[in-house]
Amino acid sequence: MYTKISGPAYTRREFMGGVPYPKITTFVQGNQKRDFEIEMRLVAEESCQIRHTALEAARVLVNRKLSELAGVDGFYLQIRPYPHHVIREHKMATGAGADRISSGMSMAFGKPVGTAARVHSKDIIMVARVNADKAKDLKEVLHKASMKLPTPCTVVITKGLDIAKKMGA
Repeated sequence: MYTKISGPAYTRREFMGGVPYPKITTFVQGNQKRDFEIEMRLVAEESCQIRHTALEAARVLVNRKLSELAGVDGFYLQIRPYPHHVIREHKMATGAGADRISSGMSMAFGKPVGTAARVHSKDIIMVARVNADKAKDLKEVLHKASMKLPTPCTVVITKGLDIAKKMGA
């Protein structure tokens, strides 16, 4: 319902009241100081809006799987887009007799119900780094995370391509 980008971004929170906070609060996880051999990116293929709940679901999945496979300090994960765009919804009445109640306000403005990140084609959604022995696992985990997002995504190896191919990723 909210995946298509239409109209200008609605981001000025100082003019609107009651905007819920985004569920995603942590954008960088894992070991930030260590230099890893492999870096992979999750890249969007189409332009869309990604809701904050979808970003959080993808982040939780990647963080949990990489923590199990590589340990807490054995990976690096960064979420690139931030959900700035405020999503509005006109609450409609449903049920018996709701047709006469909800027939008014044909172009209703709506109340804020959440936030979304606007992502365009070829934008980077996630960056993850691991050592060479976990390259294949990282590729699988990023592919699973792409299933949680409303756009088709590709996994691109940006560092250690020759090592990743040897490891089967």
